[in-house]
Amino acid sequence: MTDHEPNSAAGPSVPGGNGTPNGALAPLAVPAAQNPAPASSSPAAGAAPAEASAKPKRAPTLYAIIVIKLLKGALFVALAATAYKISDNDLPAEFQGLLKFLRLNPESRIWAHIAGQVSQLTETKVLVAAAGLLAYSLFSIVEGIGLCFRIPWAGWLTIGESAFFIPIEIDHLCRRPSLSVLVVLAINILVVWYLFQNRRRLFRHHHG
Repeated sequence: MTDHEPNSAAGPSVPGGNGTPNGALAPLAVPAAQNPAPASSSPAAGAAPAEASAKPKRAPTLYAIIVIKLLKGALFVALAATAYKISDNDLPAEFQGLLKFLRLNPESRIWAHIAGQVSQLTETKVLVAAAGLLAYSLFSIVEGIGLCFRIPWAGWLTIGESAFFIPIEIDHLCRRPSLSVLVVLAINILVVWYLFQNRRRLFRHHHG
């Protein structure tokens, strides 16, 4: 009597690569949808903070100092040009004519003193004064333009110039109090304090 045995040719069921028996259809794994960000957006995102950090911060007080420096420079340029223009004129006669036009008493003590000083002016002295005024005007204009571009040496130049006049103005106030000198002294102290206190923040982007 012959027993019926399982067909050995079929062999045991071998699991497929996906863990399912032979002959069975394995479910296909559907990869999750991916939406990668465009490659071009990543550099732009990284460049924005870099540009923001490199851009100088707003400084209203610095802008006010720049305006003062440029206006002072323009004023001294005008004074230098005026002095040069009248250097060969008869200054004592013109001063007397100015007093007459303004209906001021030329015999008054103050006007007589000024007239005496004007009479001692020569063409050479006036030209020297004009050259000095022009040099000082260029000094202020260079400071103002340098501060516009936040150049470090312009900041130090402005600090040095303003600090130089502080003791002179204090001495003047002690001898002869004046509201205008007091205002100028306060401005110079503010300029020195502000630029020195904020030097790293104002001029940081120029240090590479």
